[in-house]
Amino acid sequence: MKKSLLYLMIFTGFCKTAAQTTVNVFSQIVFYDGYAANVSEPVPANTIRLANYRYTKKLSDTELNSFQNKIQMNVTIGALCDNYDRIGGVHLALVPKGQASYTLNDTGVKRIEIGRYITPFMNKNLSPTEVPYSYQVDNLYSVFSNTAIRAAYDIWIELDVFGVPYAANTQVSGCAGRNDVFAGTLSFVTYNDSSVNTTYNNILPLLDSNELNNYNNTDQAGQTVRLVNFNLTQSATNAKFFIVSTPHGANTNGEEYVRRQNFVSLDNNQVLTFTPGGISCEPFRVYNTQGNGIYGTSVHSTSWWTSWNNWCPGNAVPIRSFTTASLSAGNHTIKYEVPSAVFYGQDGRIVLSMYMQSTSQQLSVKDVSTVDVSVFPNPTTDFVNIRSDKKTRSITVYSAEGRKLNEVKDSKVDLSAYPAGVYMLYIILEGGIQFKHKIIKK
Repeated sequence: MKKSLLYLMIFTGFCKTAAQTTVNVFSQIVFYDGYAANVSEPVPANTIRLANYRYTKKLSDTELNSFQNKIQMNVTIGALCDNYDRIGGVHLALVPKGQASYTLNDTGVKRIEIGRYITPFMNKNLSPTEVPYSYQVDNLYSVFSNTAIRAAYDIWIELDVFGVPYAANTQVSGCAGRNDVFAGTLSFVTYNDSSVNTTYNNILPLLDSNELNNYNNTDQAGQTVRLVNFNLTQSATNAKFFIVSTPHGANTNGEEYVRRQNFVSLDNNQVLTFTPGGISCEPFRVYNTQGNGIYGTSVHSTSWWTSWNNWCPGNAVPIRSFTTASLSAGNHTIKYEVPSAVFYGQDGRIVLSMYMQSTSQQLSVKDVSTVDVSVFPNPTTDFVNIRSDKKTRSITVYSAEGRKLNEVKDSKVDLSAYPAGVYMLYIILEGGIQFKHKIIKK
């Protein structure tokens, strides 16, 4: 799906004082059943309910002018009538200047996800009844103080958490018949730090809460590939990419219970490899007051937690990043893949957000498009198929040593004549999209 793109210059703006300032955005805002029709309960002044699970509020000029180069974002989620772990996040929305309201699907709105969290298993009748999350978002100063952005867009902050009350209706005292699930509070604390000198000159939204899943309704590994294509009209320096990603799928063998390697490549060069989770969740046990959660009644070892957990209920999700010294003008492709993802029972998803900032000036972008690709089966004994909403122009097969073995003008290639081992496919799709993909021949 093609998207119009924002790539805006940032100018130095507004004198700042050293005093610490707090910008309060939401206070105890109430979220409702994410699957139900939107409720009609009143909302606080200057707040819009985009959906039962998401609210938005515009930052005033006074608030924007108060931001300094050190920014901490604080979110607190309070227990109401959802006692399970849920995904939530904070999004910065750039809305065309003077537009009094908007919808979730407004194509004129540009979003970046600036924080994600997982709620704990909470019982509203047991203390503690709320959980805090904190994020260091100093890079947003270059957005909040941007005179060019503020001339063209209003800056709104969105807070969401998708809750469901059905279990709590019967499991939590006082929740029978209720559809309020959580309460949310969000604020920024900002001050000046003279030692900070990194200032980004532009921002490029790429993905906001996009989902990767089992595109072909199979349980085979090797099909979770997302390509993000963008075209720079001028070169960019010190480009930093921010990534937020979490796997979900809570049934037996679900993706959130299996730790898998994630790979990120930029223009066919691997730039980031990580496996989510890998920490002990014991520090967050205190917030998990509902007995139906994953914590149980006794303390678990670090090795037990790190053997399977991708994230902890009650913890903030890490914002990962990578930086490249320069990007030339022209087409670029980010490839995000989780090769071993299985989506057992054809269930589950990987929720992915991504954006870029850099220090170059006078840049613009023609467009951004995303393509989902299935390369399967992998491993294979014979054929490898390429499936995408873009037509496959060619597939070139290379050995592990880089020797060209074959090229076909088709969406599948036959590897049956080759010995077992690792091969690299160089795939060209319609529109000039190009990427490499590793294949294992059994």
